[in-house]
Amino acid sequence: MTLEKLSAWDVVHAVNLAITTFITYVLTTSITPFLTHKPAQPVGILWAVISAVFVFRDTREHSLSAGMSRLFATSVSFAMCLVYLSLFPANPLGMAILIAGGALLATLANRRDEIGLLAITTAVVLVVAAENPQTAWQQPLLRLADTVAGVTVGIACKWIASFLFFRFSGQQAR
Repeated sequence: MTLEKLSAWDVVHAVNLAITTFITYVLTTSITPFLTHKPAQPVGILWAVISAVFVFRDTREHSLSAGMSRLFATSVSFAMCLVYLSLFPANPLGMAILIAGGALLATLANRRDEIGLLAITTAVVLVVAAENPQTAWQQPLLRLADTVAGVTVGIACKWIASFLFFRFSGQQAR
């Protein structure tokens, strides 16, 4: 293993990722209580930050592609979990059934790369819903909102920093 030298872009990229996670955290902890009149839940904060980190890629094109993947997987999981939790309580068997169904739907939609994301999202929603059965049906909505917030901040920060860096450095944007 050899160590590479860090470029100015490498440093900007790392600092931008840190700024992105900070902004996502602050936004989630500020806006969620304003909208829901309750403190932000740790799972919601974490889910938004994870979404921002997930879409923060090496190029703007890759970030946008990752954002589309994240939104696809979360949307399918959201719809399946919302219907399921409207009819049944959250439980491990239901989680397994929804994960299998989501995998089949993603396969039919020719989106096999999103199966893992879909399964993770479904598992998080149903595990959190099982912990809070009285508000279980809200979990898909909350995780969708957290995902949208994280994806939006992640892509916006990536695009803004890339634009500014490459504009001022005179290099071609990635």
